[in-house]
This record gives sequence, C-alpha cells and structure tokens, in this order.
Amino acid sequence: MSENKKNRGVREILLMGVFWRILFIEAVLLVFSLFYRWFTQDTTPMDLFWYGVRIVILVGIIILFMMVSLKKFLAYRIISPLELIAKANKKIQGDMTNAEHIELPDDSPHEIKTIMTSRTKMLKTIFEVSEERLRLVNFVRETFGRYISSKVVDEILESPEGQKIGGRRKTVTVLMSDLRGFTSLSETKDPEEMVQLLNRYLEQMSKIILKYDGIIDEIIGDAVLAVFGALETRKDDPERAIACAIEMQNSLEDLNEEIIQSGYPRLEMGIGINTGNVIVGNIGSQLRMKYGIVGSTVNTAARIESNSIGGQVLIGKSTQKHVSKKISAEPPKNIMMKGLKKPLVFYSVSAINSKFQVSLKTSIASNSHFSIKLPFQLWTVNGKKIDLIPRVGETIRLDDNTIDAFIKPILEPFTDIKLKFDFCIEAHCFEEIYAKNLSIESGQGQKFNRLKITSMDQKDRDILKKWMNQSNN
Repeated sequence: MSENKKNRGVREILLMGVFWRILFIEAVLLVFSLFYRWFTQDTTPMDLFWYGVRIVILVGIIILFMMVSLKKFLAYRIISPLELIAKANKKIQGDMTNAEHIELPDDSPHEIKTIMTSRTKMLKTIFEVSEERLRLVNFVRETFGRYISSKVVDEILESPEGQKIGGRRKTVTVLMSDLRGFTSLSETKDPEEMVQLLNRYLEQMSKIILKYDGIIDEIIGDAVLAVFGALETRKDDPERAIACAIEMQNSLEDLNEEIIQSGYPRLEMGIGINTGNVIVGNIGSQLRMKYGIVGSTVNTAARIESNSIGGQVLIGKSTQKHVSKKISAEPPKNIMMKGLKKPLVFYSVSAINSKFQVSLKTSIASNSHFSIKLPFQLWTVNGKKIDLIPRVGETIRLDDNTIDAFIKPILEPFTDIKLKFDFCIEAHCFEEIYAKNLSIESGQGQKFNRLKITSMDQKDRDILKKWMNQSNN
C-alpha cells in the first residue's frame, strides 16, 4: 500500500467511498435499463444509443447533486467534528498543555459527542496521573540524587534497562581522594564538630566534581571516589579529571584559611587518578543494588592515591599517556607494592594546559629550616593497620612541612608512618603526627629519611613555628 493511501483523511475516505458506491449503483441501473428496453421494446440500435446517453446525463446530474448535498451534510455533521478532535489530539503530541476543550456543533451525532466526552475524561485522568508521577520522579531525583549522582538517577529512571542487574565494559578515568589523618583526628575532637567539618569539605569537593561532569560513585568517610566517562565516554575524560583534582586541591587551600580561623585543624588531601577499563552498571542483588564501577583500574587508582601526600595530585601511567603534552609534571616515580607483578608508576602533576587552564597553588611555607635534635618513636602504617613494634628516630632539622630524621632501620620510600615525640614542653605534650617518607637522602656520612607531614595538630604546628622564629632571630 502506497504512503498516500495510508495517510488519507476521513474527509477523502468518506466522500470518495460515497462517490464510488453511488457510481456503481447508477452503473448497474443504466445497464439494467438498457437491457430491459432492448428486450421489451422494438428499438433500433440508434434509439438505444441515444436512450443510453440520456440516462448517462441523468445519472451524472443525480451523482453531482448527491455529492454536493452529501458533501455539505457529511462535512458539517461528521467530518468537521472528527477533524477538530484529530487536530486537537495532534497538538497534544507536541505539548500536553494544548489539550483545550473542543466546541462541537449541538446537532453533532451522539457517538461523536461520546468520543469527545471520553477524551476529556481520559485527558483529565492522564494529567492527574502525570502530575503525580512527575512529583514522584522529582522526589526520587532530589532524594536519591544526594546519595548517588543525579545523572545516574536519570539513567535509572529513564532507561527501560536501568533497574536490571548487569553492566557494560567502558574506558573511564577514576579519581580517588582522601584526607590525611582525619580518622585519628576525629577520635580526639567533638564528633558533631568533625561531622560538620567533613560535610563542609565534602560539599565543596562535590561541587567541583560536578562542575567537571564527574560522577560521585562513593563517599566512604573522608574518601571520595569519582568517575569521568561512566555514562558517556568523552575524549577529554582524563583532562577533566586532572583539572578537577587540581581545583579540588586549590579549593582545599581556600577552605583551610576559613576553618583555621574558626578553630578547626588544617586539612590535607591526597588525590590519585587512573584511566582504564571497568565494568559500569548495577551491582548487587534484587534486595540491595548500587550503581557503580568494578575493575583493576579502581584498585590501581586507590594504590596511586595511597602514595600521595597532602596537596599532591598523582596520575597513573595510563592517564599520563592521554595528556602527556598537556600537563606539567615531575619525572615518574615507581614503587613495588604488595600484590602487584610490576612496579606502580605515577607522576606528580602541578598544572594542566589544555582547554582547562588550572595550576596548583604554591603553598606558602617557611623556607627557614632549623636544626634540632628531637627523639621520637614511630610506627609504620599499612592501610588502616599500624605496626605494633615501634622504631626509634631522631630529627636532624625541621620546617613547616618536612622532617629530616635518622631512623633505624631506614624507611623505604613512600612508607606511611605515625610518630610521637618522647618529651613534653611547657606542660604541653605533642600529639601523634602522621607523615610519609618522601625519599632517602645522604648527609653527615650516613643516610636519613625526609618525611612529609600529612597530619599534625595545629597547636603542635604553632610550637614548631615559634621555634623556627626564635632560631631565625
């Protein structure tokens, strides 16, 4: 069947149907009249011909009269009301608000009025259900959008497959951030104040992640797992993740200026970024499900992050390949970690120069190193486990953020430690200090460790600054 026949309207179908049926009836009557006259009367062929002509003219007049009168009658009583309804329904397809009331002639057929009444009731019901559903959808979006990404909520609600368990393999860029020493800090502070501080920090970081079109997959305490490219893969996923990480670090510097004035301790954050294949989708069972990512890429990002210090953005080798000409970074470092068959390679990034122009703010730290010998005990930290057997050490010199110290036995690079000074001064005892071993240096005929402080009580920092000022004077 041709496309034109499929798209014919009720006016054409009805009028053409009437026309051809009247024409058929008149044709039958014409043939019958001719044969009847031929058999019952003695007529010549010429008389029969002119008789037929007269009959054809009469039939034409009858058909013309019937079509004109029927067309006006059908158009007024049936066709026009149906066309009004069809036109109004077509408007609804584009905009539901165009479902206005239709004024039909009073003498329209009962069946058409019934269609109009049913349509009005049906639309009223649809509007009520739609409004209720819209309120419910908005409630779900607003409520669950606070627990998982709003983009994920939209995909689950809008996709027919959204609620099914399963996933798909995608290449994404994973960003893992974690506060240094926050867990131990929260054990010594008021819980409500620490929760308020944590929420303040997470709100600021979340805004930045969403600004760069990242998806917050999980918030585990003070750690954030964000993904770039989970729903829609884009060529600039690694660039956005790096720019996001740098801006997060800069934003934390601004936040620290505010919270220190309010009496809160200074916060430091490490960030690790990695790019690779993961499984993205619904994970769990029919009783409990979450939308997330699974794969070695996530584990590698966590390992990279664990080697970062406060204020650092580390990226894996796979991410560096995508952005090698667009970033400013230190030479690669590698470390052999438990469970890995080959060394973990990562780069410390200080800036990205693409369509995103973001650089790490230089921390204003004192350049005054002062020599001082302070004995301490230290414990190595592996994940959340702290070694039970302490080591001993002694400082060589200090500044705002680093400690050079002799430690026996010497620490391997990137080892996390907890240390505590073995003395009190002016009725003040130092709290536990968390640090990471940056490197093994040589001096005074022997090797020593250079430690980067990752978490330290503000009162202890103030005492160190006081000592540095006194040594400079």
